[in-house]
Amino acid sequence: MSESVCQHRAQAPAALGCAVITVSDTRTPETDTGGKAVADYLTAAGHAVLAKEIIPDEPDRMRPLVTSLAERSDIDVILLTGGTGIGSRDQTFETISGLLTKPLPGYGEIFRWLSFEDVGPAAMLSRATGGLVGQTVVLTMPGSPAAVRLAMEKLIVPEVGHLVREARR
Repeated sequence: MSESVCQHRAQAPAALGCAVITVSDTRTPETDTGGKAVADYLTAAGHAVLAKEIIPDEPDRMRPLVTSLAERSDIDVILLTGGTGIGSRDQTFETISGLLTKPLPGYGEIFRWLSFEDVGPAAMLSRATGGLVGQTVVLTMPGSPAAVRLAMEKLIVPEVGHLVREARR
């Protein structure tokens, strides 16, 4: 790892304010394993989960929620799980992509590359995406437990502080 990346990580905020959104037509607070796992990873890393929502995969519900969370001064990161596939109800990619002021294509590319190691060519079915909405980091991931684990352990938890640091500059 380069010296500058190490320096940036050292200068990154240690504790972030986070929002977790589960995009699902069927999940309830009792059955939301993906959202719970995301929140658990964040709190284990020392971050605060300040908002947690379950919403259907409907752009008219998702768009205002993400926008209002991104406008909050206490929210640094918004993580969404679910709705990233190619099914007829999966609209997370289109909705979030339309809100991004600065896309981070590398997030989705690396997620699919890492997924390929586990699921082979089926990794191309994921439309995980991310970027900034203003200065707020917004990242999406599939809803499966394996995908949440992969995204959180390999990408988000190790790099989210650095992402927030750079977004604030």
